Amino acid sequence: MSKAFLPTSGTALQVAAEVVTSEIKPRKTREERLEAASKGLQVHVVGLSIHHAEVEVREKLAVPECDWNQASNDICSRGAVAEAAVLSTCNRFEVYYAASDPHAAMADVTKYLADRSGLPVSTLRKNLFMLSGEDAVWHVMRVSGGLDSLIVGEGQILSQVRQCYLHSVEEDGCGGKVLSRLLNNALAAGKRVRSETAISKGSVSISSAAVELSEMLAMDDLQLPFSESRLAVVGAGKMTRLLITHLASRGLEKIIIVNRSLGRPKELQEQFPDVDIEIKLMDDLWDVVGRSDIVYTATSSEDYVIDEQRLEENGLAGGRPLMLVDISVPRNVGEDCKNIPNVKAYNVDDLKAVVARNTAMRQKEMIEAENLLREETQAYVAWREALSAIPTINQLQERANAFREEELKRC
Repeated sequence: MSKAFLPTSGTALQVAAEVVTSEIKPRKTREERLEAASKGLQVHVVGLSIHHAEVEVREKLAVPECDWNQASNDICSRGAVAEAAVLSTCNRFEVYYAASDPHAAMADVTKYLADRSGLPVSTLRKNLFMLSGEDAVWHVMRVSGGLDSLIVGEGQILSQVRQCYLHSVEEDGCGGKVLSRLLNNALAAGKRVRSETAISKGSVSISSAAVELSEMLAMDDLQLPFSESRLAVVGAGKMTRLLITHLASRGLEKIIIVNRSLGRPKELQEQFPDVDIEIKLMDDLWDVVGRSDIVYTATSSEDYVIDEQRLEENGLAGGRPLMLVDISVPRNVGEDCKNIPNVKAYNVDDLKAVVARNTAMRQKEMIEAENLLREETQAYVAWREALSAIPTINQLQERANAFREEELKRC
C-alpha cells in the first residue's frame, strides 16, 4: 500500500469542513455533480490488486470495460457517493470516488462490492485496500505512472487509466469536477513519467512475462527446449496480439490460434506475415490442445475454458507433458488442472517471480518517476484545497456585501 508523503490537513480543508454541514445527496446529472465539487468532496480509493488479493477474489469483481459506467452508476445510486469511476484490469479492480461523508460512502462501496462478488464483507475486507485524501491521490498517480504495476513501467495501464477517464466524462459517466480532474491529472502524470524517465525503456507486459515464464520452465516441465515446443493460444484479442509480438521476437515460426470466429485471427495473420498462423474454431479446441506442448489462454470468457474434467473427458490426462499459461482474468484455466500429473498450469499470479529482476533493474528510474509524481500530486492537492475554500470565500463576499448595503443605508 502506498504511504502518504504530504501533510494530511490544511487550513482550507478545515474551513471547508466547518462550512459543509449537510450530507451530499445522490447526484444523477453532470450539472449536479459539478455543483457538488465545491461542497467539500474528498477523493477516496477502494479496491484490490495483484499485490493484495489472490486471483480467485479478483475475478469475482472483474467488470468488462463496456460496463464500467454501469458499475459507477450503481455505486452513486446508493446515495453517499457523489462521483465514481471504475478501473478493472487483469491485475486490479479499483473504485475511485468522491464523497463528503467518508464513512457512509465506504459502507456503500463495500456493500456494492459484496453484492457484486457474492463474498461476505468480512472476506472482502481481508483483500481490500482503502485510501483517502492525499493517500488516494498518490495511489492513482502511481498506478498511472506504472509504479504500482506487476511489471514496473508497463504501458498498458496508462491506456487503461485513459479509458477510465474518458468513460467517467461520458454522458452516462459519474465523474464530476473533482474526480475527472484527478483522472486527467493522473493521465498527464503517467505520460510525463514515461517521457522524462527511462521507466518504460525495455519494459515488459503481462504477455511478454508469460512468454518468459514458459521459456524459462519448458525444459523442467516438458523436457523439451522452448524453441522446439508446439504452441497454441486460445483467444484472438489484444493480449494474443501482444503475445505473438513477443513470441515473434524470439523467433516464433508457427502457432495455432483457437477462437470463436475467424475475423480477428485473420487480422492477426495479416499483421504477422512472417509467422505461420493456423486458425481453428472452438470446436477443434481439444484436438489443438492434444497436439500442443504449450497452450496460452487469453479469452474474455467468464467461465473456465479448460479444466480437469474436460481434460479427462478428452483423453488428455496422464499423457505427455502439457503446459497451460493463463493470462486472463477471470481465469480461463481451472485450478484443478494442477491435479493432473502431466499438466503444469500457471496464471497471472505466477508471473511475480519472473518480473522480480525487472523491478530490481529499474530502481533508479522509479525514484526519478516518484519525484515527478510528487509534483503532480502536490499540484492536484493544491487545486483541491483551493476548490474547498470556494464556499467560504463566497460566504465572506456575501457578508461583505451585506455590511456594505447596511453602511450605504445609514449614509
